[in-house]
Amino acid sequence: MGPGVLDPLLADAGLAPAPDGSLAMGGVRLAEVADTVGTPAFVYDAGTMRLRYGTLDRAFGGLPHRICYAVKANSNLAVLRLLARLGAGADIVSGGEMLRALAAGFAPQDIVFSGVGKTDEELLAAMAAGIGHLNIESLAELRRIAMLTDFHDHDVAVGIRVNPDVTAETHPYIATGKGGLKFGIPRDQFAEALEVIDAAGRMRLGAVAMHIGSQILQAAPYVAGMERLLELLEQARTAGHAPGVLDLGGGLGIRYRDEVPLDPGAWIAPLRGMMQSSGCTIHVAPGRYLVGSAGVLLTRVVFQKHSGGREIAVVDAGMNDLVRPALYQAWHEIVPVQPSGAPMVRIDVVGPVCETGDFLAIEREMAPLAQGDLLAVLGAGAYGFAMSSNYNSRARAAEVLVDDGRWAVIRPRERLTDLFRDEVTDPFAGKDS
Repeated sequence: MGPGVLDPLLADAGLAPAPDGSLAMGGVRLAEVADTVGTPAFVYDAGTMRLRYGTLDRAFGGLPHRICYAVKANSNLAVLRLLARLGAGADIVSGGEMLRALAAGFAPQDIVFSGVGKTDEELLAAMAAGIGHLNIESLAELRRIAMLTDFHDHDVAVGIRVNPDVTAETHPYIATGKGGLKFGIPRDQFAEALEVIDAAGRMRLGAVAMHIGSQILQAAPYVAGMERLLELLEQARTAGHAPGVLDLGGGLGIRYRDEVPLDPGAWIAPLRGMMQSSGCTIHVAPGRYLVGSAGVLLTRVVFQKHSGGREIAVVDAGMNDLVRPALYQAWHEIVPVQPSGAPMVRIDVVGPVCETGDFLAIEREMAPLAQGDLLAVLGAGAYGFAMSSNYNSRARAAEVLVDDGRWAVIRPRERLTDLFRDEVTDPFAGKDS
C-alpha cells in the first residue's frame, strides 16, 4: 500500500515516527510497549478516542442528544471510564456489559439495554439497577417484560427498536436493518407493541429506536430509516404515548484500507431538520467509530517459510486474537514498527492457530520480514480483544492504554494456568458405589 493511502490510516490511529524512526502511538514508542509486556498486545490511544468523541459531539451543534457508546466494540474498563468521563452514555447487549458499564462509572439512567435475547435474569437486573430504558426487539420480549414488571414497584421505560427494512451496503454479517433478520420489531407489529404497553400497568414508552448495521459509509440509509422512525413516532403520539428519545443506533464506519469514512457533520446534515422536528432527544450508539482506529495489535514474526511459491510469515497473533480477517475476510493494514524502506514483496501473514483460515493478511505487499520483526495491525481497537478467544488453549493478549506520552497495562496477559483454573479433572472420584 502506497504512502498516499497509508498516511491517513496512520494519522487515524495517532501513529507517527518516534525520534529513532520507529512508530509511536500517542507519544509512546510501540517497540517499548512490546519489549516490556510482550506480544501479542492490543494498544489503544486515549487521545484518538477523545478526538473522535469530540468531533461527533460537536456535529450535533445545539440539538439535544446523547452519544451512547456501544460497549460490545471494546469493553475494557479503562476505555469505558474514559468515555464515561467525556459524557457518553452506554449501549449494552448483555448483563455482563451492564456490570462493566456500571463498574466503569456510567450512571444507570444513561445506559440503554439493547439485544435480541435478554434473559429474565438480565431483565430483572436491569430493572433493579434503574437502567435508562430497555430496547425491546420482539413482541415476545415486550410481553415478558410486562409480566416481569409485576415484581417491581416502579415504571419501566422501554424503547421499541424497529426493523426499518433499510438495506445498507456492508458485510451481510453486520447488516441489521433488513426485513427477515433477527433484529428489531417489524414495522407492521408496531401498533400491537403499543397495545401491549397500554395493557401493562408499569411500562411506558421512552424511545423509538432502530439499528441498520455496522461499518456504514453513506448517509442515505440513515435518512431512509429516520423517515420511518418519524412516521412511527407520530403513530405513537396519536395513540397517546410520549416517547422522549429517537435512537438512530450506531454503525458509523472507519477507514481500514481506502474507504472514505462518513464525516459526522456530513452524517448529521441531512438528518438535522428531521431531528429538530421530532422534538426528541437524539440518541446514537457508535462503537467502532470511537475506538476502532484508536487501537493496534502488536505481533512479532516467529518463523518464515517458503511454500508453493508463496512467502509466509508466521506471527504470534492468530485468529483467536483477531478473528475479523477469518470471519469477515476483513482487511487490516499491517505495518512494520521499524520501517525498512526495502522493496516490497508479497507475503502471507498467518497465525499459529491450527486452522488454514488463521491468517491476518494474504498476499500482502510488504517489505521483507525477518524473525523477530515487530508488526502493528491497524484498526484493531474495535472487535479485536472483544471477540478474542482461548482457541487452541491460547492465553488472551495484554491490553495497554497510551495517553500523551504515558502508557499503562489495563489488562494483563492471561496466564496459561488461568485457562483451566476452574475445571474439574476427575468429577466422579471417590463417588463409585
